Formats: sequence, C-alpha cells, structure tokens
Amino acid sequence: MPEKKTSSERLAAFSDAVFAVIITILALELKPPAEPDLHALLPLWATALSYFVSYVFIAIIWVNHHYLFRFARTATTALIWWNFAHLFMISLLPVTTAWIARTSLSAAPVFVYALNFIWIEIAYIAFERTAFSQASAAELAPGMRRIATLRSYMALGLFSCAAALSFWSPRTGFALVSCVLLIYLSPQLPRLLNSWSKRSS
Repeated sequence: MPEKKTSSERLAAFSDAVFAVIITILALELKPPAEPDLHALLPLWATALSYFVSYVFIAIIWVNHHYLFRFARTATTALIWWNFAHLFMISLLPVTTAWIARTSLSAAPVFVYALNFIWIEIAYIAFERTAFSQASAAELAPGMRRIATLRSYMALGLFSCAAALSFWSPRTGFALVSCVLLIYLSPQLPRLLNSWSKRSS
C-alpha cells in the first residue's frame, strides 16, 4: 500500500498554540510598580522596551512561520523536528527578556539575549530550507529562494555581531538586534525583490 502523507495543518495549529503560550508567559513577567505615582513607571523603561521588542519579534516570526507553511503541505519528519527546535528556541525568549529587563540592559544578559536570537535564526534557517524543499518552481522561483536564504543568513550574521558588540556596548547590541527584526517585517519581501530585479534587468 502507498504511504499516506500527513498534512501539515495539525503541526501549524500546534505551533500557533505554542506561540500563544509564549506570548502569555512573556506578558506574565510584566509587574506594575508598587507606588501609585506616574514617576514610578520611569525605572521600568528597560522592562517596557525589552518586552516590546520581544513581543514584536514573536509577532513577526509567527507571520513568517505561517507563511512558510504555505509551502510545507506535508508534515515530514524533518519538518516536524525542525519546527520543534525552532519553537524551543523561541520559548527561551521570555527568560532572556526578563533577565535584560531586570538588569537594565547589562552586558551579559544582552549577550545571552542576542545569543538566543542566534539560536532562533539557526533553527529558522533549517525550518525554512525544509519547508522550501516541498515547494515547486511555480510556487517558489529560484530567485525568491536565493533572496530568502540570503536574508536569513544576513540576519544570522547581524545577530552574531550584536552578540559580540554587547560586551563593549550592551545598548548598541540590543539596538542592533531590534533593527535586524525589520528585515522580517514582510514575508513577501523575497517575492517583491525578485520581481523588482526582473523588471530592472
């Protein structure tokens, strides 16, 4: 009998639930000040900033994660395990976020925070490659595939630079991590760049 292929819809639904739990855990780390005064909010700037960056990152990575499942229609063993690895790395984000918040962006916590993003990006690259392997040439043009891969490796390099910079200037390292997230704002970016390059050539 031919082997029955398993749809990736169940894996995508499970992933959505994990993302929701991670965001909930992240929000539980937010604590209001004890004093009934607006000035009491000022010392919480690191908490607000780190929470905002981490929340936006989770939202961006969910959008890109959801986009990749358009190509991965079958839940292969490789797709399942790389998806779990990716989710595991993201699940560490509330811990690293809480550490940099409580230490007001000190060097070691920012380094670990950037390192967390490096791990997430490595797992994402593997997950992306596995998802793209199921796409046909009509769904994913070679130019789009190259641009998407280049974007992922560029992000990995910049996250690595942020980790290195964090020991000399923690706030610069944190700012670089925040800026890198911008290249993932639109999952359609590789398609747009590929179309633009074709028109200009």
